Amino acid sequence: MHLPPNWGTFFALIVSFLIFWFIFSRLFFRPFLNLLAERERRFKDLNDRTEQLVKEARAAEEERERRLAALRREAIGRRDTERRRAEGEAAQMMEAAKQEARESLERVSAKIEAELKAAESELEHMGHNLAQELAERVLGRPLGRG
Repeated sequence: MHLPPNWGTFFALIVSFLIFWFIFSRLFFRPFLNLLAERERRFKDLNDRTEQLVKEARAAEEERERRLAALRREAIGRRDTERRRAEGEAAQMMEAAKQEARESLERVSAKIEAELKAAESELEHMGHNLAQELAERVLGRPLGRG
């Protein structure tokens, strides 16, 4: 038994399928596909933004490290300069103290030398006076001052 196709029903089914397809695509499929596309676009934008922020963070970290290294170098340079300056000042102060000590030693030495000469002169004078007095006593008469 062979049933011939019913072309009217077939076309009615095709037309109803196309109408339902059009309605479903307008009401359900397109909005759903648009929603998925929008969601995918937002995820892509967020991913791009995240990558950009990560790059900016890395660049900021590198810049911070570069500045920190420059500040360290500058601080070390200043510290070395200050240390050298302080060492120079200390050396000058030591040299000035040594010079002052030398001058003080020379003054004291000169004073002692003068006092020694004065004492020698006084001792010599006292020796002469004592010798004269002794000679006068031994001779029993005064000696002429000459």
